[in-house]
Amino acid sequence: MRHSFDRDLLIVLHDVARTLRTRFDQKARATHAMTRAQWVILSRLERQPGMSQNEMAAICEVEPITVARLIDRLEARGLVERRADPSDRRIRRLHLLPAAQPILETINDARETMNARITAGLDDATRNTLIDALLTIKENLANQALTGDKLAEAGE
Repeated sequence: MRHSFDRDLLIVLHDVARTLRTRFDQKARATHAMTRAQWVILSRLERQPGMSQNEMAAICEVEPITVARLIDRLEARGLVERRADPSDRRIRRLHLLPAAQPILETINDARETMNARITAGLDDATRNTLIDALLTIKENLANQALTGDKLAEAGE
């Protein structure tokens, strides 16, 4: 017997992820006239300062030119700066400026609020089980991608 679409794991995951992206887009626009993508860049730089634009593009799953434009806007607002890489003059490293701190606080508050909202009604054990299950799914997908790459290299 087939599952109904409202209980199909792939559809539910897709719908939840899309709704989360939409809510964060709305919050970013409403609070700082920014985009979710700009928030992602600021959050990543808080955790990993000194990333290159290419590294950031890979994380954001967009083309480097797209990240360059987003960084241009963040730089114009005095939130981010590009610094030359000491060992490779072709690479520009991204760093947060102090003016980004209030926005990072807003991002972290929004993340905490969203976490509370989406897990309302779940006890700690269920929440932890859900996180563990999603991490397993993430790992399975990563392993599948690696296996698929190896098969492609082998010509299969």
